[in-house]
Amino acid sequence: MSEKIISRREMLKIAGFSILGSSLISRIDAASLHVGSENFSKMGKLPFRISLNTSTISGYKLPIEEQIELCKDAGFDGIELWFRDVDDYIQRGGTQARLAAIIKDSGLYLENMIGFAPWLGDDKGMAQMKKEMELAAALGSKCIAATALGLDTNKVIDRNLFEVYSGKYRELLVFGERIGVTPLLELWGGGVLNQLTDALHIAVGAKHANASLLLDFYHLFRGGNAFESLSLVNGLSLPLFHINDYPADPVREQLRDEDRVFPGDGICPFNKVIPMLYKNGFRGGFSLELFNKHYWTEMKVKDLLKRGYESIVKTVSIPEN
Repeated sequence: MSEKIISRREMLKIAGFSILGSSLISRIDAASLHVGSENFSKMGKLPFRISLNTSTISGYKLPIEEQIELCKDAGFDGIELWFRDVDDYIQRGGTQARLAAIIKDSGLYLENMIGFAPWLGDDKGMAQMKKEMELAAALGSKCIAATALGLDTNKVIDRNLFEVYSGKYRELLVFGERIGVTPLLELWGGGVLNQLTDALHIAVGAKHANASLLLDFYHLFRGGNAFESLSLVNGLSLPLFHINDYPADPVREQLRDEDRVFPGDGICPFNKVIPMLYKNGFRGGFSLELFNKHYWTEMKVKDLLKRGYESIVKTVSIPEN
């Protein structure tokens, strides 16, 4: 354990110096802090969950039940599911209650739900988002991705409307507080909300203790953000972090979602960023999110999951410099 990212003694020291307010601590799910639980024994008790966003295997066109089973068998601690796959399950005769039972029985922690309701666009989009939040709650998820799709028609974010955006995000947060689901404001490197400063502006402007971001190594880089800026983000406010890597070629501005690769196979400076996240209090899940078409055609799904899992464990187990 002495070669792991930070020793247990140092971990406890950092925890002891925490100056977080009680309101923030009270809202953090216990699963985000289960250092030393049985879920981590196979990984040397790493202080993070190792999870899977099922986008990573979406090219195989598998039913959601099989996605869950494969994720469990590959050794992951948690999973992120997509609403489109839930809808397919229900159309095939399944029920919300049955799917919730499948997830619970798998032993996987349901990290987050992925949908694309344009809640920042209009009332219809807001209503769709709230409906999806209720479904997330029914399935046992504590979080839901809140993308900025409603702004895409503008192409460039209108900073004169930050107060409006923050007000809509606050509306989601207030609704989510009632049902136990936190909407995570998601930064997209190739989208309108691609700057960490803008995402933080909206989140802080919501004036709600549950405000949080959904960040991603690829998207931060693709948007031209500096990883050093993460030193300003309280890690304890982040339930999960999408993990992936990106190549040196093509250049940043030309990178696409499908260019993402396994952690460690690209140029992301994990050896600097992950210790920074840890020291800032991050104890959530690193969730593998890829859309690599080459993997889908060249690898069997079980081999992809095995390699993906192992690449995360190796990446987040970086020895100290």
